[in-house]
Amino acid sequence: MKARATLTIFLLAISIFTARAEKITFSADSMSGVSGKNSDRTTLSGHASIKADSMEISADSIELYGADFRFLKASGSIKGINSQSKLEFTCDSMTYDRISKIAVLRNNVHLIDKENKVTADAELIEYNQKTEVAVMQINVYLVQEENTCTAAHAVYNKKQQLLDMSGNPQVVQNQDAFRAQEISLNLKTNEITLDGHVRGSVTTKNSSSSEGSSSGTKAKPASEKKEDSSSNAKDGKEKESSAKESGKSEKDGKANEKDSKDSKDKDSVSKEDLSVKDSKEEKADKEKEEVKDAKR
Repeated sequence: MKARATLTIFLLAISIFTARAEKITFSADSMSGVSGKNSDRTTLSGHASIKADSMEISADSIELYGADFRFLKASGSIKGINSQSKLEFTCDSMTYDRISKIAVLRNNVHLIDKENKVTADAELIEYNQKTEVAVMQINVYLVQEENTCTAAHAVYNKKQQLLDMSGNPQVVQNQDAFRAQEISLNLKTNEITLDGHVRGSVTTKNSSSSEGSSSGTKAKPASEKKEDSSSNAKDGKEKESSAKESGKSEKDGKANEKDSKDSKDKDSVSKEDLSVKDSKEEKADKEKEEVKDAKR
């Protein structure tokens, strides 16, 4: 038993070299395996860890199988790092093909792209290290700075920083929300493309007149701009109408003032005429009286 334990420790300490001269290092509490002409199989159990190429994985159990240990299968409390892609992940089970460089992560998957500040959760994520594309399925939840994205299916292109979503997708940017049948989001520029049954809401901020500058907010939708234009046109017409009414009132006021002045002047002339008439009549009466007196 002692010799057997020593042999096991020795096997755990050695490195495996494949036919392609790639090095695989591993450790575990125990190991079992078989070797054949066309296939090798090794199972690591208990605090198992392995480093193959740029992939480092720790789990409760890790199995290596296939020609030259091409495939890797892990299960239970998995933690992984891909040093080439600069990705970290956790999940309950996974497989990895060392030739195609494709990792399939299953159940409670949490993926972290530290380089681009992106975190993603899903039930299944397939990541191709060669193309740097991750295909996410079931309860996809991705966060990147102010972007929060949910969908049933999503394709994340790490290199180009593009995210394509379908299956009731939604993108929330701060207080703005967008929904459609399909959504494409550029994570660099925050440009969104919506297709099919588009709906959403946009919150805008009013510019501060006290500061004399407008806040940097997003443009309003076309419908809101149209309403604002209609409202401005309506206000303009009301102001114009008010100005016309004011001008008319002023004109009427001047006309009334003129009529009043003319009336006063007319009254004044009439009084003067009446006074002259009364003076003439009085003079004529006086002359008549003098003639009568003379005759007497």
